[in-house]
Amino acid sequence: MRRVDLTLEPEGAFPVPTANGYQIYGAVLSALDDVDEDVSTRVHDSPIGSLTNSGLLGAFDGSHRDHHKRVIRDETYDLKLGVADPRDQEVFQALADAFVFSGDTLELADGDFRVRDFASTNTTHEELLNEASRIVKQNHDTFEIEVCFETPTCIKESGEITTMFPHRGSVFRSLLRKWSSTIPDERDDELDLAMTREDFETNLIEKPDAYTYETHSVLVNRGEDGGPILRQGFTADCTYRFKGASEAIRTAVTALALFSEYAGVGGFVSRGCGTVSVEVAA
Repeated sequence: MRRVDLTLEPEGAFPVPTANGYQIYGAVLSALDDVDEDVSTRVHDSPIGSLTNSGLLGAFDGSHRDHHKRVIRDETYDLKLGVADPRDQEVFQALADAFVFSGDTLELADGDFRVRDFASTNTTHEELLNEASRIVKQNHDTFEIEVCFETPTCIKESGEITTMFPHRGSVFRSLLRKWSSTIPDERDDELDLAMTREDFETNLIEKPDAYTYETHSVLVNRGEDGGPILRQGFTADCTYRFKGASEAIRTAVTALALFSEYAGVGGFVSRGCGTVSVEVAA
């Protein structure tokens, strides 16, 4: 799996939607389609949300258009893309072709961005487990996991209902599902994490920062009539603390937290939801 970080420079000042992940997703798919139609189609049709997309991260001005903000000419913006697809090399190569080799422009409805920097990191499920094991052995049971939910995070609970709070059971059960759906079939027995929601709820405590906690309603798709399809979610800085957890549980939880930077948390991650950054604090 891979994480790609783009630094973007706008070609002028222009409006973008307040929640611009949906528009950025369309622009990224269009760029992929220009270099590899098969990869673009597979990313779009993936049942596991194999591409995560943060939308534009940075400073903005206000806009006179409803539900819009304005990019600033002399600012740069970050765009984080994660690739959890088991065939991540093909997706990564298409992204590199689109934004480095074939061109360096991301085209939006009201203006374009130049790609000024393209950086990537890659890992595997096994490497994440090894890193988690190292952290656990080094820190014993004294460390905490700090998660910054950078973009609205929409975790499905029942039907079309999404949670609006970084509850430990919801967050880590969502990550466990993504982990299980992306591990290579031939290594399923070796890399599977035998965890349940009850395990997360019994062995973890969540401590969200009240000053950063916000709820959101986000455009994630459009209906056949063109009408917006919205889902509810949250952003927050949240600390997860262990409570009497065994070494095996601490290792599994830590691996899932590290995994979240590649796979995102919850649903609609390709549409700008669920981008997180993680720090382990002793």
